[in-house]
Amino acid sequence: MNPGMYIIVILLSVFLCCKIQKSISIYESPNLKVEKLTGHTFRHISYLSTEDFGKVSCNGMIVIDGSEALVFDTPTNDRDSKELIEWVEKTLDCKVIGVVVTHFHGDCLGGLNEFHQRNIPSYASFKTIELAKSDSVQIPQYGFEHYLEIQVGDKKVVNEFLGEGHTSDNIVSYFPDEKVLFGGCLIKASGASKGYLGDANTSEWSNTVQAVKSRYGKARVIIPGHGDPGNSDLLDYTIELFKKE
Repeated sequence: MNPGMYIIVILLSVFLCCKIQKSISIYESPNLKVEKLTGHTFRHISYLSTEDFGKVSCNGMIVIDGSEALVFDTPTNDRDSKELIEWVEKTLDCKVIGVVVTHFHGDCLGGLNEFHQRNIPSYASFKTIELAKSDSVQIPQYGFEHYLEIQVGDKKVVNEFLGEGHTSDNIVSYFPDEKVLFGGCLIKASGASKGYLGDANTSEWSNTVQAVKSRYGKARVIIPGHGDPGNSDLLDYTIELFKKE
């Protein structure tokens, strides 16, 4: 290989390393895993046993700034929520100041009672609150119609309902400082199947994700409800997966 070509290969390798966002596992127990994604964001992973899909890993997000932390979707039960909250407090030295529920299913609010027992306020869309009431589960405390900004430290996270898909109430949460989008179960991991469709609006799913792409398509890291994080390719994958034949 001539020197010029060698330099090109080195530069291309550096470029690719900079472009690929890799998560770093920083905590793992039998019931809970936490990975660092960016300087201020983390993915928490807990597990749900299902009849149709077996043991399913379920994603949530943590955003920190200064001495404060926001959690997005609870672990799947109160035991794992307790473990997560205590890990955030002891390891990150942050106080959990709130939890956002992205839709009414158990993989999003199954551990909500533990947050309430610790006087940590919970937020969700009004649709999620109503559906949670009808489902006889823990009820998020503070509702919003379509859009809510929440402060964490000196930064903010925006939460928005852009249409139906996985459920009629699914929202997304975006951390603009580091361009991290928590898509929840509205967004599919690369190669994932359509998954559970019992409460889905499959005819609107692609349109909703197209709306997400229009607003948050510059996201560098996107966390789906299940499976590995990715970039904006996850939006395109989900759009194609549910596009009408």
